[in-house]
Amino acid sequence: MFQGLEIFQLAGGLARHSAARQAVVAQNIANADTPGYRARDVAGFGETWRNMTAEAREGRAEMPMRVVDAGTPASPNGNSVSLEFEMLRGIEAQRSHDRAIRIYGSALSILRTSIGR
Repeated sequence: MFQGLEIFQLAGGLARHSAARQAVVAQNIANADTPGYRARDVAGFGETWRNMTAEAREGRAEMPMRVVDAGTPASPNGNSVSLEFEMLRGIEAQRSHDRAIRIYGSALSILRTSIGR
């Protein structure tokens, strides 16, 4: 009955996007000393949401994550991972995930209130 509510789909999609971004940040940090490694990031949530199918929005299919070059300058060995930037990206991903959980919880509270529980 409530699976079709877009607020839950949006919150779930934002949480999955944040988790994917955190995974890319972890890969970047793991390759911080790899010569020639280019730092990557996940395309913004707005772009990802627009490209999602109905099945992906409902969590029944994989999200179309587009991994892009992070655009950070490379060091002399060709590695473009900046631990400072990765820390900031990780914090952004964590905040985005926390926001998604708060939105989901608030919407759930509103539904519970509306049905008298």
